[in-house]
Amino acid sequence: MSKSKENINNGSCPEYKKCGGCQLQNMTYEEQLKYKQNKVDRLLKKFRKPLPIKGMDNPYHYRNKVQAAFRTLRNGKIVSGVYQSGSHHIVSIDSCQIEDVTADKIIVAVRKLLPSFKLSAYNEDTGRGFLRHVLVKRGFATNQTMLVLVTGTPVFPSRNNFVKAICKQFPEITTVVQNVNPYRTNLVLGNNQKVLFGKGYIEDILCGCRFRISPKSFYQINPVQTEFLYNTAMDFAELKGNETVLDAYCGTGTIGIVAAKRGAGRVIGVELNPDAVKDAISNAKANNLKNIRFYKGDAGKFMESAADEKEKPDVVFMDPPRAGSDETFLNSLIKMSPKTVVYISCNPETLARDLDYLTANSDYKVQKIQPVDMFPHTAHIECVCLISRQ
Repeated sequence: MSKSKENINNGSCPEYKKCGGCQLQNMTYEEQLKYKQNKVDRLLKKFRKPLPIKGMDNPYHYRNKVQAAFRTLRNGKIVSGVYQSGSHHIVSIDSCQIEDVTADKIIVAVRKLLPSFKLSAYNEDTGRGFLRHVLVKRGFATNQTMLVLVTGTPVFPSRNNFVKAICKQFPEITTVVQNVNPYRTNLVLGNNQKVLFGKGYIEDILCGCRFRISPKSFYQINPVQTEFLYNTAMDFAELKGNETVLDAYCGTGTIGIVAAKRGAGRVIGVELNPDAVKDAISNAKANNLKNIRFYKGDAGKFMESAADEKEKPDVVFMDPPRAGSDETFLNSLIKMSPKTVVYISCNPETLARDLDYLTANSDYKVQKIQPVDMFPHTAHIECVCLISRQ
């Protein structure tokens, strides 16, 4: 038995079976990569034989975003951790093998501070109590750290002293935000928030570009693999300097900004989340980019109207959610007929479905497929796919 296999079987993660977050931890990392390669090959080989999957040299503690739910037990003890898969039962966890070590320590420290400040954990059944969740975001390149305290009420007794106490323990915390979520909902973050310390956001550097990260904005959680993912996407696009590029589902603008900096002539970014659009505009300014514009809207509807107005990008980057794209978007893409499409997918099943539709209803053909292991020890697989018009 290999050493890595032996370590896992001997309980490298004691909560593996309870948590359900790392579905593949019963395999060695080499076995995980083989499993994922086989899955991608099976789903996508009819379009093009996928390249070898890009794994990690160190597939641990890669998550730069960590969140924990808080609950008070019947004996009065406050626990924090993750919801067991498919339930609202909290699995008490102090450290996780895929989460950033500092982020885990900050969450434990917050939990230990609560009793001394006479602060309680939120009770989902009664709707009473103070702290619901803690969210920590880390900039690995900048070492900036954001602490978000999600509370059930805006009232925060001794908040200044609490913030001073946690920042004294962790000088790397550069901002603290209170997010208020008083509703009985599965959503972690509410609509109202207040900056208690710092700027209310952090920054990180990715592919040579600087990005602002706010509490609600999306940012890739594995920056090491994201560098490879985005560099591969740029290599596939083969930007020469005079192209019009459309970045659909652009989030905080990461892909579009990297493309703009790599020499694209003009970049258009589209995103539905208004907080992400705001961050994207700030990110473009922070990188002194004049050749990129962002629009708030549904990517499919934007594509449809742009196609009607005969707006024709040369390259389209699309990075949809796990549900994949939809026929409205894909039909608009076909109508626009850009020369090159770079599809970044976090779900090979929906990627296969969308490629089926594209190749059956147009003269597009898949040229390259690069799988990337963005989330080691989980079943998730990312792929970068180059699609060209024949």
